[in-house]
Amino acid sequence: MNHHGNSSIRADALKSSHKDDAYMIKAEHGVNPVSQNANPYRQVSLMNQLDSGDAEIRPDLFPTLQNIVSTVNLNCELDLKKINANARNAEYNPKRFAAVIMRLRDPKTTALVFKSGKMVCTGAKSEDASLKAARRFARIIEKIGFNVKFKDFKIQNIVGSADVKFPIKLDELTRGSHSKFCQYEPELFPGLIYKMMNPKVVLLIFVSGKLVLTGAKTKDEINTAFKLIYHVLKECKKST
Repeated sequence: MNHHGNSSIRADALKSSHKDDAYMIKAEHGVNPVSQNANPYRQVSLMNQLDSGDAEIRPDLFPTLQNIVSTVNLNCELDLKKINANARNAEYNPKRFAAVIMRLRDPKTTALVFKSGKMVCTGAKSEDASLKAARRFARIIEKIGFNVKFKDFKIQNIVGSADVKFPIKLDELTRGSHSKFCQYEPELFPGLIYKMMNPKVVLLIFVSGKLVLTGAKTKDEINTAFKLIYHVLKECKKST
């Protein structure tokens, strides 16, 4: 499958016979497959419904982080044309997008740098790597000649993926106490959308047992959401 850019990702998703994999790739790259309306219901804490023992969950099943989005304020106004002219691996087309796009090889990340001094960093695989990349981008901009201050760094979104290694009856998940947290329209999107409220994480759940988790602010939130949903999914396991 081609991974070079969002356009090829979308094309592969349409061509792939393995639709779960294609949609997971789109989700991991930040492509929203369907619109998501706010859930009007207050979620009952899953902690009260599920077995608290985690020993039965194999360590290798826990999610792998795929993308981290962070923001930082460089606390000064920036000349984007100057940055584009002096930074390596930078591009700027103000007619298309009002930010300079900068890239690093290590850690492999992309930054969107705005005139206001605000910066968005994407592509890191860990929280530490996201912070490291943001600091490197800030130093590059500082060396070009701007009075940069590194302020208000914040993780905005963490995306992870996992595989529970068993097939799931998605229809069964839409019934009972979990129904009001589920959105499942297989004619539009092959995955079930589960909106967990505590932690506030959205899960895309596929028949194959593959999951995408998004909306978390920390790795701990990703792991907590996985622990909770794992027990729910075991109850909806397809017999083989």
